[in-house]
Amino acid sequence: MQATETTDRAVYWGTGRRKSSVARVRLVPGNGELTVNGRPGDLYFQFNAAYLTLLKAPLETLGLENEYDILVNAHGGGLTGQADSIRLGVARALCELDPENRSPLKIEGYLTRDPRAKERKKYGLHKARKAPQYSKR
Repeated sequence: MQATETTDRAVYWGTGRRKSSVARVRLVPGNGELTVNGRPGDLYFQFNAAYLTLLKAPLETLGLENEYDILVNAHGGGLTGQADSIRLGVARALCELDPENRSPLKIEGYLTRDPRAKERKKYGLHKARKAPQYSKR
């Protein structure tokens, strides 16, 4: 992924994934607005405002919270998975912005992809690990 010039504004891309959520993130110079799937971020995450602070954390670590707008296309999963995938996408876009940003983001743990995912269902079981009730007689 590389920066592209669109009408003399640099655009930085980053992709984040968590569980079954995928977020394609664009950072463009602006004043710190968040847009998720064409809707303002505070409306998209209106049920839990903690998500907004979670996904702006990489920008706050570098002191850039009011310098870039975040444009996101997110799909799959729920709000928690999408918020975490957006945070990873923002951190990766910031690394593309300046390679010097990688070290502080890595120390804070924003560049680590969470590998946990739903375990597949096995035959003979109700769910991934839930077995039928056992009866001796």
